[in-house]
Amino acid sequence: MSDSTPQHQDQLPAHLNPKNYPQTRTHPSLNIHLTLTYTPLNPQTHINTISSPSAGANLLFLGTTRDTFDNRPVTTLSYTTYPILAFKTLMDIAENAVKEHGLLGVSIAHRLGEVPVGECSIVVGVSAGHRGGAFRGGEEVLEQCKERVEVWKREVFGDGGSEWRANGERDRDGNLR
Repeated sequence: MSDSTPQHQDQLPAHLNPKNYPQTRTHPSLNIHLTLTYTPLNPQTHINTISSPSAGANLLFLGTTRDTFDNRPVTTLSYTTYPILAFKTLMDIAENAVKEHGLLGVSIAHRLGEVPVGECSIVVGVSAGHRGGAFRGGEEVLEQCKERVEVWKREVFGDGGSEWRANGERDRDGNLR
């Protein structure tokens, strides 16, 4: 029996069961939208969510699975999370960015489960009145997500090996912290 059968899924803890996703949280008055999902991410959804007539700048970042890591061929990444903690951290990050950078909207979505090479694992969208706030705020949101959010990934290599990693163990240039 394969791992994807309904019987196997019913045996998973609720927070690991793909049937319980997507899960979302919003803060309507700050135009914050957060999603954890096992399905492919659609960047246009996030632009549509944060765009407004007051926003002169809409910024979208897509984090995708690349085909190598430390000169080893990567076949896929697999992500897991504890959503109660992840949503609390994501909301804190988004609220702080809105206040600090005057953002008019924030959308953060993280994919869970298997994410093949070339597909998005994270989408961060922000809008602001001007590009400066959007660029600074978007970068801060992404960096804070990588450093703080309770999401863990397993890199699966072409040679059959795999390694678990915390997102925050590397900086924005891929160097160990």
